[in-house]
Amino acid sequence: PIGAVGILHAGLIPLLVLKLKTESDGIQELILDTLSNCLRVEASEALATGAITVLKEKLTQSSAAIRSKAALVLLEIGTHPEGKRVVCEEVIPVLVSLLEDTDPEVQASATGALMFATIKPQGRFSALGAEAIPPLLKLVAEETGKARLSAIKTLTMLAELPEGRKTLLNHTDTFQQCLNDPCEAVKKAAKIAISVIKWKP
Repeated sequence: PIGAVGILHAGLIPLLVLKLKTESDGIQELILDTLSNCLRVEASEALATGAITVLKEKLTQSSAAIRSKAALVLLEIGTHPEGKRVVCEEVIPVLVSLLEDTDPEVQASATGALMFATIKPQGRFSALGAEAIPPLLKLVAEETGKARLSAIKTLTMLAELPEGRKTLLNHTDTFQQCLNDPCEAVKKAAKIAISVIKWKP
């Protein structure tokens, strides 16, 4: 954490974002790791330098490591209110496409970033519009998937919209299966999801 604060105080964030455009894959991975740690502390400088546009491009790189790390940086940005807003406006469709990535790490990072983005109503509408429900349900059904918990939590937020709830009412059995999961967090999240989906106004 002290190192992250040092990088922020030295004003290196704009330079790191700029370097993402020109450096080799190995260096880009290091830069993404560094940004991820720094953005846990503060995200405004990264947002001001247009980091989201650069990160969005990195989500479609051929390297799975870069796709995954870029999604993790977006997850960190999405924990800040202003970052959440920009992610909702610009990145959700790309994150939804990564839910079906061939690499489990990329899927997990993208699902985590999507989970933070859908905390805002705008993010939920955007995720529904990008047809996030089918790939998220697929991730919930994968018993050993890394993205499972984030997928359940994201679907719970989508179930708070009438349209999302209506769609998910036909899929409660997917969540029922999670009630037998060895992981307590998955069980708890599935229980909450079922109650939100079955809620009647």
